[in-house]
Amino acid sequence: MGDDNVAADQLRLFIERIERLEEEKKGMSDDIKDVYLEAKSQGFVPATMKTIVRLRKMEKDARDEMDALLETYRNALGLH
Repeated sequence: MGDDNVAADQLRLFIERIERLEEEKKGMSDDIKDVYLEAKSQGFVPATMKTIVRLRKMEKDARDEMDALLETYRNALGLH
C-alpha cells in the first residue's frame, strides 16, 4: 500500500506544478494581450505585429520558402 501512497503523492505534485504553470501561462498571455493593446493605442496594427512575431520565430529558409509560395500564389491570382 505504501507504493500507492508514494505514486499518489507524486501524481499530486505533478498536477500542482502543472496548475501553477498554467496560471503563470495565463498571466503571461494576459500581459502579451496588454502589450498589443498598448501598441494599438499608439497606432500600430496588432494583427500585423502578430504576423511579424510569427515570422521572426521561423528559420530563414522556411520564411524564404513561404515568401516564394505567397508570391507564386499572388501572381496566379493577379494580386500584384
